[in-house]
Amino acid sequence: MISQEEQKKYNDWVFQISAYQMALALISIDKMTVAPPAGGPYRDARTAWLSGEKFSLETDPEMFRLLARMKDDPDLDGDTRRAAFLNWQKAARTVCIPKDEFVASEELLNQAYDAWLRAKMADDYSIFRPYLEKIIENKKRFYGFRGSSASIYDQMLDDNEPGMNEAKYDAFFADVKARLIPLIQRISAVSPIDDSFLHRFYPAAQQKKFTNEHLLPYLRYTPDWGYQNETEHPFTYWTCEDDCRTTTKYLENSVTSSLFSTIHEVGHATFEHNIDPKYDGTILAEGVSAAMHESQSRLCENYLGRTTAFWEANFPALQKEFPEQLGGVTVQQFVRASNAAVPGLLRTEADELTYPLHIVIRYEIEKDLFDGRIGTEDLEQVWNEKYREYLGVEVPNSRDGILQDVHWSEGSFGYFPTYALGSAYAAQIVHKMRQDIDVDEALRSSRYDICMNWLKENVHHYGCRYDAPEIIRRATGEEFNWNYYLDDLEEKYTRLYQL
Repeated sequence: MISQEEQKKYNDWVFQISAYQMALALISIDKMTVAPPAGGPYRDARTAWLSGEKFSLETDPEMFRLLARMKDDPDLDGDTRRAAFLNWQKAARTVCIPKDEFVASEELLNQAYDAWLRAKMADDYSIFRPYLEKIIENKKRFYGFRGSSASIYDQMLDDNEPGMNEAKYDAFFADVKARLIPLIQRISAVSPIDDSFLHRFYPAAQQKKFTNEHLLPYLRYTPDWGYQNETEHPFTYWTCEDDCRTTTKYLENSVTSSLFSTIHEVGHATFEHNIDPKYDGTILAEGVSAAMHESQSRLCENYLGRTTAFWEANFPALQKEFPEQLGGVTVQQFVRASNAAVPGLLRTEADELTYPLHIVIRYEIEKDLFDGRIGTEDLEQVWNEKYREYLGVEVPNSRDGILQDVHWSEGSFGYFPTYALGSAYAAQIVHKMRQDIDVDEALRSSRYDICMNWLKENVHHYGCRYDAPEIIRRATGEEFNWNYYLDDLEEKYTRLYQL
């Protein structure tokens, strides 16, 4: 039995952690958008200290014992037991790490982001490599503290998506490669889709005007709860359900880059905004699995944002903003070009069909890094070889190759596979959504909110009250089945290219 005094102590503890999380999130947003780089060392040291104070709270021995009791207390409601379990599990994974080493690691990660950004701007992997080496060493050391019999990379995969491991991802990616690589090869043998008009000169200021005045309102991403900024690598952060921040990046030679980036990131933000408000400030709101979160951003980007119905509502305004670039283009031509399968260098710019191969490359590299088969000195060469093997493209520089993604500078290993897994979740979810509501009519009539309300009711509001497989079961009435994803890609691209 948990006493009233213990319940109050728990509630105060949850509030204190949420306060630190809010402060750290706002500092991170500022760092990656508008903060002057010269102030980095000062900010990084103090941010690491704040992270250390949060770490002390999360691993407090007295609270750890209380959480252990709460997670199994039948007198508590299911939400409280689930939250206690997740907090206890999180503490159990980190309590073994010495605080001074944790703080030093946090400062390293802050420095690594700065180094990654410098390296990318300078097109020089050697600037970032020493930081990456230290991050990997720290990860191996910290996971070693757990004393788990599972491999380090299996533990990383499970941390990002509970229940997933190398064996399960290997089976998934084996099917991805077996079914999609031949399709990509068949497409490469036919006449390409003309997408040249997407790469004319599109001034960033006008792109931003269209996004702010038309696209964001269409997506129901309103200033009372959302805000969009710009950064080198688009991301979404949130402090609570009513404060969700997204970023995008405007490329003046690619009008669709910022468009689909915005739709993707607003998908993340909408998920957070729609979580049951009673979970605000608790781990039930901020602990959603990575693949479930990516399922919602990928669903919005690809299964809604790349449809003809979506652009029937939005293309006239885009065409009006760019009459010279798009004046002679039809909505059908725009949608067809936006879905063209063209193997390329950049994951974030990739089409639906080639995208999962970008994930396969990162997954295989991460496995080899943590299994000791390759080191950071081999990384760029291995990266370039895999891009040649899987996508048939030559990597001309570090900026568009090994340095293109921010994730490793943040220590986010085991995260990349969730992009592909999330896409597979999305395919199954949208299949059921289309059975329940007229998705195309909602998009065509600028009622994007109808789709979001369905997702809110069937996916978003749960937060992480349930794990991803259970949310899939509740939303679709079936166990997870990645064939929805592969079947959809095969059908779409066979039809698009008339194979």
